[in-house]
Amino acid sequence: MIGERIKMQRKRNGLSLTELSKRAGVAKSYLSSIERGLQQNPSIQFLEKVSDVLKVTVEEFLKIDQSEQNVDVDHLEHEWSELVREAVASGVSKDQFKEFLEFNKWKIKRE
Repeated sequence: MIGERIKMQRKRNGLSLTELSKRAGVAKSYLSSIERGLQQNPSIQFLEKVSDVLKVTVEEFLKIDQSEQNVDVDHLEHEWSELVREAVASGVSKDQFKEFLEFNKWKIKRE
C-alpha cells in the first residue's frame, strides 16, 4: 500500500521515477521496487526523503484505511500507546528504539 501511495503522489506531482529518485537522493531501482510492492517496508529515512520532494507528510504514506486492515484500530492504538509508555518509563530512548527496529529488520532479512 505504501508503494501505491508513493506512485500516486509522484504522478500527481508530474514526476517520473527517475526525477523523483534524483530529487530525493534514493536509488531508482529501490524506489521502483517499493512502488511495485516488491519491497514493502521502506525505512523512515527513505519515506522522509520522498515525502519532502512530493510535499506530503510521511503519515500520508502510512495511513491505514479501515477497509485495508480488518482490525480493531482503537484497540490496536491503545496497545501501541501502552507499549510506548512502558518503553519510556523503563528508560528506552527514541534512538534506542530506532536501533532496535533497524536491528529487527536486519535480523528478519537474514532469516
